[in-house]
Amino acid sequence: MGGRLLDPEQAEGDDVVLRWEGRPVVAVRLPHLAESLEGILADLERRYGMPLAQLDRRAKQSVVRNLEARGAFALRHGVETVAAALGVSRFTVYNYLNRQRDADDRARPRSDGGSAGR
Repeated sequence: MGGRLLDPEQAEGDDVVLRWEGRPVVAVRLPHLAESLEGILADLERRYGMPLAQLDRRAKQSVVRNLEARGAFALRHGVETVAAALGVSRFTVYNYLNRQRDADDRARPRSDGGSAGR
């Protein structure tokens, strides 16, 4: 997530101070979540070696799965931010998400011991 470790005396309002045996030992400053999403997208572009908008459909679906696993779509405007980075519509991102969820549901064993489609 891109957090930074600080001396406990440098801690500010949203920083997390970790204590050991009652004494503050380190503070952790986490970035704003929206900045984290931008950083994750930039990291994915570096990994793929090209702008995400230039990826083929299968690679874009993989990016969406990766981002969903990392909680990107829980952020306000997460879908819009990802859609813009991928060069697709919000509708397309939702389709990728729904296809993945449907595939996950089909792969999950049923609790009643039966098989799907009976």
